[in-house]
Parts: sequence; structure tokens; C-alpha cells
Amino acid sequence: MTATPALKTVRPERTAPSRPAAPRPRAPFTRARFEELLFGTLRRFVILFLVAITLVPFLYMLMLSIKPIDSLLQNPGSLWVSAKDFTLSTYQSVLKPTSEGGQGFLRMLLNSALVAIATVLLTLAAAVPGAYAVSRLRFFGGRQVSAIFLAVYLFPATLLAVPLFVMFAKMGLSGSLVGLAIVYIAQTVPVSIYMLKNYFVTIPFSIEEAAAIDGASRLQTVRRIILPLALPTLMATGLYVFMIAWNEFLFALLFLAADPDAWTVSLGLQQLAGGIEVSKTVLMAGSVVLTIPVVVVFFAAERLLTEGLTSGADKG
Repeated sequence: MTATPALKTVRPERTAPSRPAAPRPRAPFTRARFEELLFGTLRRFVILFLVAITLVPFLYMLMLSIKPIDSLLQNPGSLWVSAKDFTLSTYQSVLKPTSEGGQGFLRMLLNSALVAIATVLLTLAAAVPGAYAVSRLRFFGGRQVSAIFLAVYLFPATLLAVPLFVMFAKMGLSGSLVGLAIVYIAQTVPVSIYMLKNYFVTIPFSIEEAAAIDGASRLQTVRRIILPLALPTLMATGLYVFMIAWNEFLFALLFLAADPDAWTVSLGLQQLAGGIEVSKTVLMAGSVVLTIPVVVVFFAAERLLTEGLTSGADKG
């Protein structure tokens, strides 16, 4: 018989009791920390305040525009619109042609769109070569040109209204949308050149030199290299010009007052505000109709602006 080896008993080793981790020392409350907390809190309040003063008036207009006038007169302080009171008759009245008893805003929207789009296209067609020349070419007084363009834009429009009206009346363009678009170009080209010139200066000149070595002319360089890189700025400038042409009132009143068929939305809205027989709900509906196209164009341009930034970075 073989003897079985004796089993050894293994005693567990004694481990030292774990000590709680020492607390991390708190960062000292310095002046930089105080300023970071203060300005961070103020930034949130400023953003909320700006959002409130922007959205609250629009929501007020929207709620009144879908509310019947009888319900508004019975309870003027209530802005809540129940399902029973909800109505779109105000928008039907605003968009319906004047021959059918409406306000004719659908035609005014078309007139404003034509004038605004024509102003954007003509302004960019004139501002791009001008801004490129100011940013790239050397000539006498080139440094002062930007300040002159900005000063022309800041010149009061009321002083230019009467001379422009007399000039366009002699040319037979006082009551046409074409004449109004040309007048808007006189206002938008200076600021557009100023905005585009500040971006063209940031494009490295070595890119154009490389294109010239490859045999590209200056026009080909601008069309194939400069414009794709400047696409975000072109969109931002075009959006700014579009809003100016869409909301302008003084020249529209001066040039188009005699022809109601050529009125723009801003001019038609002013006529609604001055009318005694027009209810405030219809006026609010007209205000919403004037505002929504600009908001839609802004969000569409914001998406395209992001794509333009990406494509410009790829081509650079």
C-alpha cells in the first residue's frame, strides 16, 4: 500500500484594511474662476433674453392671426386659441385677390420675390468683380476705397429718394419693378463690395499664382478657384441683400404707390395697417405672411452655407 501524502492547509493571507481615498484638494476660488462662472451665467441669460424678444412677438402675431375677431373682441387678454376658435379665414382673406374681396397678398409676394431675387443676382454680379479688384489690384486710393463704399452705404436714403425718383421718372421706370430693383442695387452694391472684399483678402495669393503657372487666365482663376472658395460669403451677402430688398418700404412707396398691381408685401402691409375697416387679425396674418418667407430662406441658406464651408475647405 502506498501512503497518501498529507494535505497541507493553506491559510489565507491577512490583508491590510483598505483606507479611504484621500479627498482631492478643491481648486482655489480665483478671480479667473469667478469671471468664468459670472460670464457663463450672464451668457445664458442674454441668450434666453434674445430668444424671448425674438420669438414672443412672432408667436403673438401667429396666435392672433389664427383667432377669429369675435373671440378676440370678447376676451382681448387671452391669447390661447382653442380648437373651436381655430380659423384660417384670415389667411384666405389676405391671400385672396382684391377682385374677390381679399387683400391680394399672393400677388404682392410674387412681386417682392421677383424684386428681391433680381436685386441679389444683379448686386452679386456687380459686387464680385468690384470686390476682387479692390482686394487684388493695386491702384491709386485703393486703401480708401473700402471706407468710401461703406460711407456711401451709410448715406441717408431719404436724401437720395427724390433725385432717384426724378431720374427714373424721366427714364419711364418710376412705376416698374425693374426700376425698383435698380434702385435697390444702388443701396446694396457698396456694402456687398465691402463684405466680399474683406473675405477675398484672406484667400492666399499663392493659389492664384499656382493657377497662373498652370496657364489659367484671371477670369478662369476667379470662376474656378476664387468663387468656390468664397461660396459661404457669397451666400451670406446674398441673404443680407435679399432681406434688405424684401423689407424695404421707402423706395417701394415712392416708386410703386401709383400702381397697386406692382405693390410689394411691405407696401401692402402698410396699407393694411392704415385701413380702418381691416381687422387686427387680418393685419397679423399679413405680418406672418411677410415674415415666413425670410425665415424659410434663412434656414435654407444656413444649410447651404454649411455645405459651402465644407466644399471650400476641401478645395483649399
